[in-house]
Parts: sequence; structure tokens; C-alpha cells
Amino acid sequence: MAKDQNENVPDWLIPDKAYDVLKWVGLLLLPACAWFVGTVGPVWGLANVDGIVLTLNAAGALIGAAIGASALKAKVGGGDE
Repeated sequence: MAKDQNENVPDWLIPDKAYDVLKWVGLLLLPACAWFVGTVGPVWGLANVDGIVLTLNAAGALIGAAIGASALKAKVGGGDE
């Protein structure tokens, strides 16, 4: 019976809902947060502003790579069959 359940799973690395959330977080939220921290952090005396900005941007790049791999897998793998 487990085999029948696996046949209904699309050939994607990331499900649609998770893809949409990660796309929003990686392409909009994290870069916006990095910009905000980079701009406001020094004014408020936040320690390690450069490290925080670098970490936020690196996380955005990681998410972008993950969703890019999922989109490529869907395109090359044929998506829904």
C-alpha cells in the first residue's frame, strides 16, 4: 500500500506550498531584513552588523539555490506525469 501512496507524489524536490513560502522568504524577506539591519543597525549601536547582514544574505542565497534546484528538477524531470 505504501507503493501506491508514493506513486501519487509529484517528482519535485520541494512541494508547491513550501516552494512559494521559500521563494517569498529567500527573494524578498531576507534581503529586506539584511538591508534594514545594515541601515538601522549602526544607528542603534547593534554589534556585528556586517556579520548579521552577511548571514541574512547567505541564507537568502541558500534558499535561492534550493528553490532553483527544485524548479530545475521539475522542468527537467517532466513535472506531473
